[in-house]
Amino acid sequence: MRTIGLIGGMSWESTVPYYQHINRMTAERLGPLHSARIVLYSVDFHEIEALQRTGGWTAAGELLADAARRVQAAGADFIVLCTNTMHKVADAITAAVDLPLLHIVDPTGDAIRERGLTRVGLLATRYTMEDAFWRDRLAARFGIEAIVPPKAERERVHAIVYDELCQGRIVEASKQEYLRIVGALCDAGAEGIILGCTEIGLLLTQADASVPLFDTTYLHAQAAVRLAIDDAR
Repeated sequence: MRTIGLIGGMSWESTVPYYQHINRMTAERLGPLHSARIVLYSVDFHEIEALQRTGGWTAAGELLADAARRVQAAGADFIVLCTNTMHKVADAITAAVDLPLLHIVDPTGDAIRERGLTRVGLLATRYTMEDAFWRDRLAARFGIEAIVPPKAERERVHAIVYDELCQGRIVEASKQEYLRIVGALCDAGAEGIILGCTEIGLLLTQADASVPLFDTTYLHAQAAVRLAIDDAR
């Protein structure tokens, strides 16, 4: 079994499901007393969030590059960055270490393509919805178009992530707002919805929607287990 290097804490609320998913899937694959070999470096999200808000992406990339070097020094075989938004600085991470980065877009794209979908909605932080890094990779590698809500709804989705989900607050009214936005995206032609912030799976599950939901946290963790177990054989 290879050692998974997690860079977490963005927020820690969504890093917990990564740890749970990875270990549960490892036990399902190998037997009930098995658990994954994991190195976890958890950042202080307050520092990252301040840099996001002020456009300090280069400095944020340097912080995560340092985290990646620490994960490599601790013996990880590959890196899993436990956040969608900070894949904006993925190049800074890969340039800092000799380890491969398991990019969160790729297992999501695989899952969407397996369902035969070509147009999906993207719910995420405003950085992920408005910047091109996430949608461009999905289009270039998988031929899948991701559409986003209008500006006012993007702001509301973003606020719920930071003001509620990142702080462990699950609010029923916010779930209903998300579902209304999901419905509008489907009316605009989305065949499924990407839960493109690692906290959104804390609020929405497949049971809440009639269209396929693609939980990036779960799909990323699943891909990490496959890489850790299958590549070690």
